[in-house]
Amino acid sequence: MNGWCGLLLSGGLMAAVVAQPTQALTLQSPVERVNLLELYTSHGCSSCPPADAWLRKLERHPGLWQKLIPLAFHVDYWDDLGWPDRFASPAFSKRQRDHRRQGAIRSVYTPGFVLNGQEWRQWFYRPELDLSANEQVGRLTMQVDPGTGATLKFSPQPHLQGGKLEAHFAILGFGLSSRIGGGENRGRTLEESFVVLSHQQAASEEGEWRFTWPELSANEADRLAVVAWLTRPDSSRQVQAAGGWLP
Repeated sequence: MNGWCGLLLSGGLMAAVVAQPTQALTLQSPVERVNLLELYTSHGCSSCPPADAWLRKLERHPGLWQKLIPLAFHVDYWDDLGWPDRFASPAFSKRQRDHRRQGAIRSVYTPGFVLNGQEWRQWFYRPELDLSANEQVGRLTMQVDPGTGATLKFSPQPHLQGGKLEAHFAILGFGLSSRIGGGENRGRTLEESFVVLSHQQAASEEGEWRFTWPELSANEADRLAVVAWLTRPDSSRQVQAAGGWLP
């Protein structure tokens, strides 16, 4: 079993999170693969607020957490163009570049969507998600003890047994409001949800991972959620994902 995994983000980003919840909980995926939708966005991009607003609507999706897990990664490559994004991280920009390196996307841009490890450009034309794929891959179980850490366990279907898997653990913020003082969105107040506030990853060949809880400071997020997903090394497509609200 691989043990402790350190944070990928700087402590400054943690100021966007509410006070730590304390109630332990267990979250579990279905056997069928859960869809993972990633948005790459920035406060400095004038084309991004419509994508952020559309993503917020997925809070009301009937399949949230059991069929669909959305994530908003804020990239930092807009930060020198008029306004620094308080949620941005170089690690998130690297993640998007890794998607290009792995062949998942053709270029790096915002707003950019990745659905199940593949570039999803349909949002620009007719943003209807096809969640009909239901391959049985196994259950991902997440034991979460806020303030302490989380343990992930994967029980794969026989055809997926064996080999190294990388686990990802993230905390998401909802109902976040940002007043923008410069750049393309100058003067606007942006309302956002599914914002990735913390992201960690670790590898294991034994189907179990442990993550320590990040330092979280009190601030204005209305609600928090935790999500986890598994990938093969050097692959953008998730094997399985699980998530849910923190109490």
